[in-house]
Amino acid sequence: MKQATQFIHVGIEPDASTGAIMTPIYQTSTYVQEAPDVHKGYDYSRAGNPTRTVLENVCAAIENGKYGLVFSSGVAATDAVIKLFKPGDEIIASNDMYGGTFRLFSKVFEKFGLKFHYVNMSYVANIQNTINSNTKLIWIETPTNPLMNIVDIAATCSLAKQHNIKVCVDNTFASPYLQNPLDLGADIVMHSSTKYLSGHSDVIQGCLSMNDKALYDDLYFIQKSCGAVPGPQDCFLVLRGIKTLHVRMQRHCENGEKIANYLRNHPKVAKVYWPGFEDHPNHAIAKKQMRGFGGMISFELKDESAEELKRMVSSTKIIALAESLGGVESLINHPATMTHASVAKEQRLKNGLKDSLIRLSIGIEDVDDLIEDLKQAIG
Repeated sequence: MKQATQFIHVGIEPDASTGAIMTPIYQTSTYVQEAPDVHKGYDYSRAGNPTRTVLENVCAAIENGKYGLVFSSGVAATDAVIKLFKPGDEIIASNDMYGGTFRLFSKVFEKFGLKFHYVNMSYVANIQNTINSNTKLIWIETPTNPLMNIVDIAATCSLAKQHNIKVCVDNTFASPYLQNPLDLGADIVMHSSTKYLSGHSDVIQGCLSMNDKALYDDLYFIQKSCGAVPGPQDCFLVLRGIKTLHVRMQRHCENGEKIANYLRNHPKVAKVYWPGFEDHPNHAIAKKQMRGFGGMISFELKDESAEELKRMVSSTKIIALAESLGGVESLINHPATMTHASVAKEQRLKNGLKDSLIRLSIGIEDVDDLIEDLKQAIG
């Protein structure tokens, strides 16, 4: 089955009782049992819900996996993965990943005895040099948020397998349309389904996909025990969003390429971060492991003053100043004070994230309107 057909049909069956082509919303907390512990597969909706089950199957299938789990947010999905490990275990993660992930790792899990190493994963040698006998997980984010760095998934997974280390890939920026980490050797794929999978800025949700049954069982136990599950209405909305993922992502990519090139040629723009440029570090790896370069772009103005930055990001008329990404509408974001505010300034600067960096999530509007909006905002 080709990818476009897969996004629309895989894991979806007409409702058995009515023939409804869309999965019903099972808005219930509990289920009548024929006798104690005799039921039709469901007993309490924290443990399982029919709408959620369909979405979990779909999330597995679109990543070419066998098992899927969905959670109340992307951070909740990440939280479940880290709960697989115990005090004394060590985890290698990117030094320029999403600020919310860094906050979870550094402010929550470090207190419970897990040790995190934050390295520049653009170079596999940096990962190799950090591995020790306590290393249990490598957490990859590629492209990274917001510097758009590229990590070689296949090479990292090959290295991890030599040391019996698990690999989880945050595939949020790429989406399954552009990249499938399980095919490249990853053990787990994580998405903030809030973003491209949903695509309409109306859901908070996360998901995990994998092929290993024992790993799935462990993560399902955490999901059920800790309870960070989404409601059926949110599951329905993500199921709806996935049906148009391919057409949306195609336009995100087309618009992203045009805007990246427009910004690069703008006299007031100092630097543009986008993996589609041939001189972008690891462009060749991005070209090999991705089917396109996406709609996420970061850039810096030549005038790095706080006043000019504030003026510019507040001047767009179509592009909204807001957190999040991956929706049909374009968003502009200032990572240092928004998505990455929880990362200390010294650490941000060390990682290459300047206070002057601006991040764009390019939507599916007419690209000429978006370019005109940027033109008047930059001045």
